[in-house]
Amino acid sequence: MDISKLSRPDWAFDPAVAAEHCTQFIKSTMRNAGRDQLVLGLSGGIDSAVAAGLAVKALGPEKVLGIMMPYSTSSAASLTDAQAVADCLGMKTEKTAIATMANAFLADIPAEDLVRRGNIMARCRMVLLYDRSARDGSLVLGTGNRTEALLGYTTLFGDSACALNPLAQLYKTEVRLLSAWQELPDSVLTKAPSADLWEGQSDEDELGFSYEEVDHLLHAMIDLGLDNQQLSEKGFSEDFVQKVRTRVKTMAFKRQAVPVAEFSGRKKKKKTLSSRKDGGFH
Repeated sequence: MDISKLSRPDWAFDPAVAAEHCTQFIKSTMRNAGRDQLVLGLSGGIDSAVAAGLAVKALGPEKVLGIMMPYSTSSAASLTDAQAVADCLGMKTEKTAIATMANAFLADIPAEDLVRRGNIMARCRMVLLYDRSARDGSLVLGTGNRTEALLGYTTLFGDSACALNPLAQLYKTEVRLLSAWQELPDSVLTKAPSADLWEGQSDEDELGFSYEEVDHLLHAMIDLGLDNQQLSEKGFSEDFVQKVRTRVKTMAFKRQAVPVAEFSGRKKKKKTLSSRKDGGFH
């Protein structure tokens, strides 16, 4: 898709600048870790496609492996789109179905308990990725974006688990801009966002709002630090603001390091990540 056809908010990073920054981040992180290969889950969605594109740009296609991990209810289009991304980037792929592993856990979980079942699938997929990481001496590349992290729309020790994540400070809107800038297949850019955890699952249906509208609110609420009155003056409804603010607050535990008991005389680990309060990359 022609990137000029996408609307770019004034707060969004220029995709060329974002791509260069993320590419350098991948290179430096890999160099510091003494590794030169990456593995990621290639779902056919926009986030994994963009992350794969950045990894290929940083390391070359021969150093990036995409694993396609369908379940029995996964959409056939997801595999088609994932392969289209791999072909576009010239990267290696493997396909390993998770049904045998997942079903061992799912047997005792009611069919209608979709959240628990989805969590199982996400964690099974991460088990596979870390196994391939151990097999190949590679690192697991994260694919989650800033929007999902702030909303807690992620599975701990599932899709949120990784060794490095170039997209973590980019909103979904910015990931879409990157997808177009990278000239990835149109089918990836235009499809409805979905974790494909069950038939017909849609991210935006579950959340109750679109990524486009919540990204504008999150930027104003988090990056600019506007209060409810200021957000109302910008045209955001009171119900929408309260719903999102409550979700960001209650899901904060997913974004924090695991609390540990501190002992005097023991040096704390140096913090390596900071917020995006100033709107810059960190």
